[in-house]
Amino acid sequence: MQNLPERTVVVLGMGGTIAGRAASADDNLGYVAGTVGVGALVASASHDAPVTVESEQVAQIDSKDMEFALWRRLAGRVAHHLARVEVAGVVVTHGTDTLEETAYFLSRVVAADKPVVLTAAMRPASSRQADGPQNLADATTVATLGGRAGVVVAFAGTLHSAHDVRKVHPYRLDAFSSGDAGPLARIEDGRLRALRDWPAESIMARDRMPEDASAWPWVEIVTSGTGTDGRVVAALIAAGVAGIVVAGTGNGSLHRVLEAALADAEARGVAILRSTRCLDGTIVENTPRRFASAGDLTPVKARIELMLRLLESR
Repeated sequence: MQNLPERTVVVLGMGGTIAGRAASADDNLGYVAGTVGVGALVASASHDAPVTVESEQVAQIDSKDMEFALWRRLAGRVAHHLARVEVAGVVVTHGTDTLEETAYFLSRVVAADKPVVLTAAMRPASSRQADGPQNLADATTVATLGGRAGVVVAFAGTLHSAHDVRKVHPYRLDAFSSGDAGPLARIEDGRLRALRDWPAESIMARDRMPEDASAWPWVEIVTSGTGTDGRVVAALIAAGVAGIVVAGTGNGSLHRVLEAALADAEARGVAILRSTRCLDGTIVENTPRRFASAGDLTPVKARIELMLRLLESR
């Protein structure tokens, strides 16, 4: 895999901890996310590859407050820059809290024929030991790779697929994992050591996404566990929910009372998708089940998948 010389990488800023600032360089927790502009982030990161780096501020938020309208805007800007002949790839700086959701969403709605690399940080830009500059430099390197296409996440020297990546730790610098699927590659001194092929997702037409965020299908996650009953499902039905992802125990099994409530919801026209609380592995379909399976998608990604399916069916 060779880096393409004299190409352009576009860095789209969304805010997050990587753009955070605290009053002290020793404070890695008491910061305000989404404070430092993406242009300043680019200036703080060294780039080993021969590349021209452009930047654009798409949003400036704490990623816990991500909204559908911002997703739609980001997808549009990613697609716009990918269509430019001189652009080798796109990097997105993002908060860690919802990074896995945005990565999966982009992988399903952007027909990326070049690398789209999300990155982030666990420490703010003001930290004495900020991890953002190296993560951004690594992401920029990945974005220059010829012959690669799709949405990936570069973080702490590791490259993850949008399908498999998930946040597994609230503070550690290597806060992301790809579960038992494993990472795509390691990023070592400006080079990529590939471990497996980049997967591809089926693409949904972006014109199916409403401009009005309130017009997106309402999908919630319900978890099965000890003593679970059907009251939350009944409340969601009454409130007009369009879809429910149920995070089942083990191999997608459900408490009998909750399963009955979900069956009633399905009979009333609510779409149901069954996932598992387990963060590794996949649901193994050894016997017929009542509700459609989310396979190896985590509950938060299954929620995105169900929303997109509902949009496609309109």
